[in-house]
Amino acid sequence: MAKKRYTFIDLFAGCGGLSEGFLQTGRFKALAHVEWEKPMVDTLRHRLIKEWGESEDEANRNVILFDIQKTDELINGSWSEESNQQYGLHNADDVKTKGLKGIVGKSHVDLIIGGPPCQAYSIHGRATDKNSMQNDYRNYLFESFCKVVDAFRPDLFVFENVGGLLSAKPGGIPVRKRIYDAFTQIGYVIRTPEEMPMALYDASDFYVPQHRPRVIILGIRNNARLKLDDLYAAIDKEKRQKRKLTVRDALSQLPPLYPLPQPIKEGRYTWSHEKNPNPEITQHEARNHGPRERAIFKEWVENNMNHISHQAMIDYYYEKTGHKTLYQKYKSLEWDKPSHTVVAHLSKDGYMFIHPDPEQQRSITIREAACLMSFPMNFQFLGSTPYNYKMIGNAVPVNFAKAIATALYKYLDKTK
Repeated sequence: MAKKRYTFIDLFAGCGGLSEGFLQTGRFKALAHVEWEKPMVDTLRHRLIKEWGESEDEANRNVILFDIQKTDELINGSWSEESNQQYGLHNADDVKTKGLKGIVGKSHVDLIIGGPPCQAYSIHGRATDKNSMQNDYRNYLFESFCKVVDAFRPDLFVFENVGGLLSAKPGGIPVRKRIYDAFTQIGYVIRTPEEMPMALYDASDFYVPQHRPRVIILGIRNNARLKLDDLYAAIDKEKRQKRKLTVRDALSQLPPLYPLPQPIKEGRYTWSHEKNPNPEITQHEARNHGPRERAIFKEWVENNMNHISHQAMIDYYYEKTGHKTLYQKYKSLEWDKPSHTVVAHLSKDGYMFIHPDPEQQRSITIREAACLMSFPMNFQFLGSTPYNYKMIGNAVPVNFAKAIATALYKYLDKTK
């Protein structure tokens, strides 16, 4: 007898890391994905067609390019003229007229999953913003997530975000209290604000070669006959019991890319490093790095400079560039440890993700960043190089998502 496949909607889907993990279990069926940046939407649609057997029409219908803040239009359709002008060409007609409810139809939604953009909650984001992100609209995107949950009343939801959520206080009110109040008011049980630190997990405990602390807020409908403590216990059981995966585990399968004796110019692009010799491995090309950068990268790795004092790092940056800073500007991966957290800033430069081989003298490639996030080797990222790095840095690591999904279906099977 075939086992039940639980249905889900993925909000703030990005390029699909969370959905990918759920789909890999074989026990979940995606009804819809919502994302507001086109390269991410294109990437997710491409993946659903190439890997998960959806037709082009199905993928274009089920992956919705839209601003989730326009929640009523998203749920019910009847898009405004402004929404049609901005998003109409990129979505199926029935999405515009009937919304998510039209896509879902009569299907029961078992879960809603997703993670709103984390920049407003991140400690680094608040530290570098002159107003500490107090006025950032992203502080309140959980309200849109909450409205979609209320519209479909799933048995369960999964809300993923950065650990900084636990300390963020937009408007002087802790965001975890705002989240707790919002979901309890619509009839869902979640961890209390005081209990939320217990929902902090590190992706490195779940077959991901990267330290990535994340809060996983689970919510259950009041009458769903599920127990919150049992759900979290099920996730704990999926933790890797042996050693953590390391950078070496993730990157040693990829060919090295050494600097060229002289850069080669091809059209508008300059190659400072060898090209990837393996055509079966895609998106594994080094960024163009000039002589000064390459010398810095080599010196940094050879001298294990990750472990010098913060002031020494600041002084080193000034010595090499003539520019002043208050923040660390360089960091290398270390072969026999999990990576530090992969972030969307990779879209701007790779200085905080220097390859651990001093002879390669470069930052990590798109494929290497994807491997650190446990994306499959055949996962293709569409759009520009900066967007590729951005979508990878903003994603949920696939193996972490898969572990959560595995815990949930095992528990749900027992409660049927």
